[in-house]
Amino acid sequence: MKTTRKLVASTGAVVVLTVVATLSGPTGAAARGVLQPDRSAHDRVVAFWTNARVAQAIPRDFDFDPKSRSFRPSAKPAAGGGGASNTTLGSSWTAGGEVLKTTGKVLFAMGGTYYVCSASVADDSVSGRSIILTAAHCAYDESGEAFATNWMFVPDYDSAPASLDTSGSFCAGTSLGCWTASALVVAGGYTTAGGFNDQAVVHDYAFAVVGAGGKSGTAQLDATVGGHPIQFSAVSAGADTYLFGYPAAGRYKGKDLVYCRGPLAFDPSTANATYRVGCNMTGGSSGGPWFTPFSAGSGTMMSVNSYGYSGITAMHGPKLNSETQSMFTTAASANTNTIVP
Repeated sequence: MKTTRKLVASTGAVVVLTVVATLSGPTGAAARGVLQPDRSAHDRVVAFWTNARVAQAIPRDFDFDPKSRSFRPSAKPAAGGGGASNTTLGSSWTAGGEVLKTTGKVLFAMGGTYYVCSASVADDSVSGRSIILTAAHCAYDESGEAFATNWMFVPDYDSAPASLDTSGSFCAGTSLGCWTASALVVAGGYTTAGGFNDQAVVHDYAFAVVGAGGKSGTAQLDATVGGHPIQFSAVSAGADTYLFGYPAAGRYKGKDLVYCRGPLAFDPSTANATYRVGCNMTGGSSGGPWFTPFSAGSGTMMSVNSYGYSGITAMHGPKLNSETQSMFTTAASANTNTIVP
């Protein structure tokens, strides 16, 4: 049986792409990186995500055909399986800590379809805004060449999963409420890949910028849940690595924060350009953070859930690097969707 590669979660896009290689022009608070949120836009996105729409949100999976070197829609998630005794392949996270609040569910729209991903809050030195790390395919449609719309982050979802009944407000029913993106930042190497392929997986990281939100509509995300530092350089093989996300396919239902743990390795199919860790998380976990080191429920982020191979119990993620760091710097002042060349 041939091995196929699978993208583990969702992609999104709908609006006409605006490319902003460099930012210029804002003055005052905007120039200092303090986000002046459009309350009507925030309220519109929160209102958009009714319980009915959230219930329809699905992961978007792809299988990789090695003969055509292209991805195709998949009908089922990657198979699970056993692993080494010193690894955790996909278990409910019950140890608490900062990661429980900082890692959340992502909702967004693309072409009339609703999708789910995962993400986590980063440490930053900018006041008035928060920066979230996720996968590029959770922020940009690499085939349709457009950014996701109605992008929303729900931290600490595990603590109070919404019932998704026909009444009430989805965000009001969550633990801390929701935050909506005013800007998404992706790499030019991802947007020019022409599809989710060998080029795309190397650049499969993105940042979302959010202003005030939560149940009050005035809370800053990082002040509410905290954040994690990011390492923008490669990590050595064998490092003890933790992966987190909200898988929503197969045996997972998207309500539980799930983690994997294992020694860091590399994917030989990308000439070791991406990481690999034993894991059986499925669609919906894409964009969830990877940590090493990690202890007491917190750590340093160094990758995100990106893709897998059907029939192989492993998750793969991109290496964060100087390009990712440039994107993070851009996110500190971005007020619109931005592609960093």
